[in-house]
Parts: sequence; structure tokens; C-alpha cells
Amino acid sequence: MRVGVSAGKGKGRWATAAAMGGVLVAGTAGCAGTKVVRGDLLELAVSPAQSGGAAVPPDRPISVRAKNGTVQNVTVTSAGEQMIGEASPDRTSWRSRWTLTPSADYQVTVTGLGRDGRTRTITSKFRTAKAGPSLASSLEAPNNRETVGVGMPVILNFASPVSDKAAVERGLEIQSSKPAEGAWHWFGDQTVVFRTRQYWPAHTDVTFRTHLAGVRVAKNLWGGKNQTVRFRVGDEHISKASAKSHYMVVMKNGRKVRRIPVSMGMGGSREHTTTNGVHLTMEKENPVVMDSSTTGCGPGCPGYYRQTVYSAVRISNSGEYVHAAPWSVGSQGNSNVSHGCVNASDENAAWFYRFSYRGDPYTITGTSRELEPDNGWGYWQLSWTKWMKGSALNKSSQTGPSAGAPAAEAGANAGGGGAPAGSEAGAVSRPPA
Repeated sequence: MRVGVSAGKGKGRWATAAAMGGVLVAGTAGCAGTKVVRGDLLELAVSPAQSGGAAVPPDRPISVRAKNGTVQNVTVTSAGEQMIGEASPDRTSWRSRWTLTPSADYQVTVTGLGRDGRTRTITSKFRTAKAGPSLASSLEAPNNRETVGVGMPVILNFASPVSDKAAVERGLEIQSSKPAEGAWHWFGDQTVVFRTRQYWPAHTDVTFRTHLAGVRVAKNLWGGKNQTVRFRVGDEHISKASAKSHYMVVMKNGRKVRRIPVSMGMGGSREHTTTNGVHLTMEKENPVVMDSSTTGCGPGCPGYYRQTVYSAVRISNSGEYVHAAPWSVGSQGNSNVSHGCVNASDENAAWFYRFSYRGDPYTITGTSRELEPDNGWGYWQLSWTKWMKGSALNKSSQTGPSAGAPAAEAGANAGGGGAPAGSEAGAVSRPPA
């Protein structure tokens, strides 16, 4: 891959193919007949230094410095993926956004402009070292090429605890076709979740990339193979169900499309009380077996049940679904008689099953049991301030197509996240308008 971006365009965000080697050169090229003053000679420095056979650690960023001038263009060729770099406001330095790909060859070409008006171009080559054992990770949601709801998070799970959470966040990138502010939040040491501040705009294309191959995520463990997942946010589906009115209202792109009589948890115990708050639709199953053993009431327990239900849309990890319940049709719209699920008629449940994406917001009101943020995908239960506190970088990111400016600190109105390699963390972001 070969990418070159002129320093005269944009405000510091340059695309490159990967990383660069190092050399220090004083510039002498320029217009014939121009008097050269020694103190005005352009000097370009590239780090890491060009190797004479020794491989470069992949967790080192690339940096370029210009003395007596500015960096005008950076071009990197490699078999690796495209990488983001960022220039300083005065264009006297440039730094790669991501760490490097292990066991890869790089060639870097840098052009600078001296104070004397002369240009100088240098080329450097090096190879990165092989990484050690990697920490396996898996993407829980979304799936590649999936069409999802406007509340869809990005959920990345690691096989064992991560010790350098900030380094992981710096190696994660979210880009979208429409602007949206979001941030990462850790649940424990093995799961990191990206959620937007407001719901995704409908009909948005989103790309999630990991740049973890050259990141030390834990002691003696690297981030593993880089990956890319693309998904699309579909129509805006917003559902609200009330345990007091016994009705569910379904909206599509701001318009009401269905009002459905329902019956929720009968109460009397925690497990029979439907959780209150903002849920997300998590998966669809047809059929699914409802077994009270999963909530601690096995065979022989008063109230034990095991029943097959159809057109089931899961909304939590505590056994709650919106599903067909023909046995409770007489109570739907007037009373709560279920074991905790949202009951609907066969016709209405089948319609909602077909209608739903994963990641559709589903809000329940009127019950005494609050949905926990880590119960299924209850992430929207946290305020934005609390969500931001779960980020190791304490930064948000603006994910729009022109993302690239530095991240905002928590509490600010600008975006940030997916920061560059090393201690100078910043986001693939721009401040929101």
C-alpha cells in the first residue's frame, strides 16, 4: 500500500500505510542561485532509526521532526494496513496514530520545506520485530455486515485480563459515515464496550478496526491480529412499554407504527419483576425454552416451569424476552401475570420479531426493579458522565468521516478516542460542531 498526503491540505491528519525508519538529513536542494545560510538549512529526523539489520519493536510509534522548516509530506509503503498520523500545529513534527505491525517491512519517504524555501526529501527503511504470544479477543457484537439498531454498542471481549487498558483503547478505531460522539467503557478487566453519547443516526455505515497487533496488552502478551468489522445502522426503532398502562408503543423513524397490549412480570419476588429502564434487543430466538431453573427455581420448587415459547426477542441476561404468550392474551392490556417477560399475542410477537434488529432501544417503565448496566446490554442505563468514567483514557471520540482532531477530556464538549501510540494519547476524532 502507498499513501501520500500533502501537508498543505487539512489540519494535521495524514493517512499513511504504516511506519517509518530513521535518519537525520540537512537539506541542500532548492532553486539555483539561492544563497544558503547555514542556520537556515532544513534538518529532517525520523524515528525509529533506520535499522542495519536489527528489528524495531512494533510497539514504538513513528515520529518525524523538522528543524529550520516544516514537514510537508509523509508517504509510507508497506504490505500492512492504512494508518493515521498527525502533525503538530506548526508542522515541525509528525507522529503515527497506531503502533506497528509485527514482522513487517516499511519504507518511509518524508519531504520538508526549509525556511530558505528549499525542499528536501529523505527515504528510510526498517523491519519490525516479531511479536510474542497474543491475548485472544472476540467481538460479541455487532457481526460483520450486520444491520443493527440505533443503540448498538461495540463489545470486545478478551480471553484473560488486560493490564494496559489505555494501550488497548488507543488501538481501537471507530469511523462512521455520519458524525456521532462515543466513548469506550470497561466492565471488569476483560470486556471493553463502545457506546455513543446519543443513539446512532439512522442509516449510518460504521467501521470498527483494531490496531492491537503491535500493542502490549498485558505482561508478555500482545494484542493479536488486527481486524476490521463493518456494519450498518438501519431504521430507527424505538419501543417503549409500560407496566402500568400494559401497552407497548413501537416507533419507526419517529413515527408510531404499532401499539401492542402486553403483560409483564407479576411481581411478588425479584425474579418475577420485569426490569425497569433502557434495554437493547440482543438476539432473536424462535423457539426458546423458558426454564425457571435458570433463576434458581428448579424441579420441585413451587412455581417451577419449563415452557417452549416462540417469536422471542431477548432484552437482558436475566431471562427477559418479548415473546408470544397465547395463554395470557386475556391479561394483555390490563394486568401483569408473567414470570418477568413481556407477553404479547402470537400475531403481535411475530410482527415484533420480524421488525427488530439487534441493538434496538427498548425502554420499560413502571416497575420496581431497575435494570443493571451490566445485565445484558444495559449500557444506556449509565449517564454519559458515568460512562466516560469507565474509559481508561477518560476521553470521547467523534466518529464522523472527517475524524482526526485531538480528543476531548471528560466533561468537555469535543470528541476523542482511539488515540495514537505512546503516551501522547489522542482520538480519531474532531470536535463536534
